[in-house]
Amino acid sequence: MNILLTGATGFLGLPLTAALAAAGHALTVLSRDPGRAAARCPGARVWASLEAWSPDIAFDAVINLAGAPIADRRWSAARKRLLRDSRVALTEQLVRRLAAAARPPAVLLSGSAVGFYGDAGDAALDESSPAGDDFAARLCADWEAAARQAEACGTRVCLLRTGLVLHPSGGALGRLLIPFRLGLGGRLGSGRQWMSWISRDDWTALALSLLESPGACGAFNLTAPGPASNAAFTAALAQALRRPAPLPVPAAALRLLLGERAQMLLASQRALPRRAQALGFRFRHPALEGALAGMPKD
Repeated sequence: MNILLTGATGFLGLPLTAALAAAGHALTVLSRDPGRAAARCPGARVWASLEAWSPDIAFDAVINLAGAPIADRRWSAARKRLLRDSRVALTEQLVRRLAAAARPPAVLLSGSAVGFYGDAGDAALDESSPAGDDFAARLCADWEAAARQAEACGTRVCLLRTGLVLHPSGGALGRLLIPFRLGLGGRLGSGRQWMSWISRDDWTALALSLLESPGACGAFNLTAPGPASNAAFTAALAQALRRPAPLPVPAAALRLLLGERAQMLLASQRALPRRAQALGFRFRHPALEGALAGMPKD
């Protein structure tokens, strides 16, 4: 396939790009840093702007993973605008280019997150569950709505509602490893909030499966079938690292330190991958202990 990717050099995009290249697909990467993208995605064509997509260029698929990091900085009004622009506005631009193509792509995989559901308590969430109403939930809902506009062109759209992706090289787990290795880890708030997670290997394999499954469309929870409470996750990570986790962080302290972003750590999302399982996808790491096994201890 001839595939256009955004976010190809990120924590999720890089292993997916490598897997696609290894499978022999022709790749075009959209990046604000073309030099870095060329170095990290050898063999791919690199674009600095969507202006390069003329109507005569035909892609079989578009994979849209772009988005400014949501947890790295305080959510000022300016930061919220950037988060929306890097997700919703870019997706709208992609869909306009897609619609203008002489032959629109057959499939669009577009990023989203389990933050779509907001703080849902203990409810088991499948892909039919309603959206929440906090900032992150509204952001995901608008992001998905922008991607769904491609359906009007006959393009199959898959929305990737991604949970906490586990890999020691980065992401949220990469940030947690330092304090936990020092024995300074602990549950967050009450620890009762549900965390929906997935190993990065399973995330990559599931994204590839959706790309290659002509009958797959709509929203998919990219989460393992065994979500865990924050307290259980903390205990499992501490055990995997053979370290204690004696220092719980009160919810009030998180809100004081992080402001509105604390909601991402305290909200509860018990998301289940029912549609992926209905397609027959088999998880390599269905349980948390297996996903954390072999975690480097130092």
